[in-house]
Amino acid sequence: MAAVLCRSAQILGRGFPRCLATTQNLHCRWSSAKPEASSSSPGEGSTFPPLATFTEEEAMMRDMVRKFAQDRIAPLVKTMDANSKMDDSVIQGLFELGLMGIEVDPKYGGTGSTFFSSILVIEELAKVDPSVSLICDIQNTLINALFMRLGTEEQKDTYLNRLCKDMVGSFCLSEAGSGSDAFSLKTTAQKHKDYYVINGSKMWISNSEEAGVFLVMANADVSAGYRGITCFIVPKDAEGFHIGKKEDKLGLRASSTCTLSFDNVKVPESSILGQLGQGYKYAIGMLNEGRIGIAAQMLGLAQGCFDQTIPYTKQRVQFGKRIFDFQGMQHQISHVATQLEAARLLTYNAARLREAGRPFRKEACMAKYFSSEVAAMTTSKCLEWMGGVGFTKDYPIEKYYRDVKIGTVYEGTSNIQLSTIAKFIDEEY
Repeated sequence: MAAVLCRSAQILGRGFPRCLATTQNLHCRWSSAKPEASSSSPGEGSTFPPLATFTEEEAMMRDMVRKFAQDRIAPLVKTMDANSKMDDSVIQGLFELGLMGIEVDPKYGGTGSTFFSSILVIEELAKVDPSVSLICDIQNTLINALFMRLGTEEQKDTYLNRLCKDMVGSFCLSEAGSGSDAFSLKTTAQKHKDYYVINGSKMWISNSEEAGVFLVMANADVSAGYRGITCFIVPKDAEGFHIGKKEDKLGLRASSTCTLSFDNVKVPESSILGQLGQGYKYAIGMLNEGRIGIAAQMLGLAQGCFDQTIPYTKQRVQFGKRIFDFQGMQHQISHVATQLEAARLLTYNAARLREAGRPFRKEACMAKYFSSEVAAMTTSKCLEWMGGVGFTKDYPIEKYYRDVKIGTVYEGTSNIQLSTIAKFIDEEY
């Protein structure tokens, strides 16, 4: 066992020895990666490995998260959903395992891994509870990414260490009148000497109940329109900042979603993240990456629902045979499995493109659109295959069915994705 932990530490970087040492019991039953998923090099005679081929580090990360999700999250899912509250031990476990700072440089306390690894983590968590997946997704693909790319050294020292260790972050863009039209926001930031005063409100803000720091998009120059939008760092304890009504949601109930209000919130000029008036560019860039994260969340959700359902179809007997053996069922199951595989490949391709530094916007939109639509279809079919028991809370299928709907709405609706894809097609032809 010691040898395994030592080898894990060498592979996963400085961020993992700490968490491996503190969660030794969690890892003692790691399952080995499947052969096709653990190869680190292409097959003989191949130029490129298949999309679903993982490096050793990626495979170990996936297996670790799978174990954590089954052991630490699964027993709490039903209670967290019923109480609309994420258990503190789950969030603590995410930090302990280094899953809240996957791409962050180890000098700031991060794991120092890759974007693709974060996508695998999001997918695996979503198989058990999409709410937990979301908090990890936002932390890695939005909050940490913005700090790493735009933060000054002082901002990174102040916040990245906490974001990797014990602080949840929240991304604040949407407002009552700005959803799909994100840049029609009304929250303002007025300059006074060496500080700004923020006034306005935000709606549908994820992670707001758990967060200790908020990245707030506000307009610092209304006369410039969306070109005045600037990203501000606002700590939870800022005077005049209030976390309001918590939404009573259909799904993702363990993930907090609240309204926020800013009443003459004073922040120093040094709280600007990046450059003045460039917030709209940052938001667009991060949402493109965030869409890959949502695609992974929807993929994991759908796969988790499918995995919970198929064993039932093999056990349930009607008219003297398993319902899995009816040709009509087999065709439906095969269709869904094929759609899931297509969604997986679209998602992995978008993630690999982003990691390689190649254009990925169209592919991210395709992955997010297709995965969310496939997930909606998958959960609906699974509920039908389960029959009456699928409609009850005794089985997790109805929760997947509730959780999935938001996938076609947030981080850009399905129609927004299609419109963006169409723009690329128009340019290509």
